Amino acid sequence: MNPRLSIVMPVLDEASTLGAALRELAPLRSQGVEVIVVDGDSSDGSAQAASGLADHVIAAARGRASQMNAGAVRASGDVLLFLHADTRLPANASLAIDSALRRGRCWGRFDVEIEGRSWAFKLIAALMNLRSRWSGIATGDQAIFVERVAFAAVGGFPAQPLMEDIELCKRLRRVGPPACLKTRVTTSGRRWERDGVWSTILLMWRLRLLYRLGVAPERLVRSYR
Repeated sequence: MNPRLSIVMPVLDEASTLGAALRELAPLRSQGVEVIVVDGDSSDGSAQAASGLADHVIAAARGRASQMNAGAVRASGDVLLFLHADTRLPANASLAIDSALRRGRCWGRFDVEIEGRSWAFKLIAALMNLRSRWSGIATGDQAIFVERVAFAAVGGFPAQPLMEDIELCKRLRRVGPPACLKTRVTTSGRRWERDGVWSTILLMWRLRLLYRLGVAPERLVRSYR
């Protein structure tokens, strides 16, 4: 019997933390949840670090959209959950997803909290959750989940190097509204701490605005990196 839920985790040079991230998923695997790690040609042995801690470790062309689409093809589950390597699921994640789907939703996301030293992270997370609930658009940090049939119907993630999560949500909104789960995932604030909290916020607002105005993701990704 195929698993109900498949977790797809795209990774790139995450060997130092990947083992711990996958061990946290062991309880879900013991419940029959499938875990697929998709390596984007890491140079630090990420694929080896995942060996034995996931049901499948596969390779794909570098880029989250490409990697997550490849993981979706390999997945056996009826429901796909796209999880960043630095985001941790709550213990009841599978039950929360099942409950949302039984209520008639075909996709959704979790609320998020950000782990780190800055006092601003609580405010940032609250605004992210509020914006997402208002707009119906989720970010990858919020652990987007979707029924396989709906994912296939919208063509999966678009082949673009940035804002692939936003574009997927736009497509899925045409299928139906998201389930906005108040249950929280925890994501790392390491990018904000490394690059500066407020400068990172301003960068992301700028990129989102330019994307909304029609600037190509291929141009935006240079600023993001």
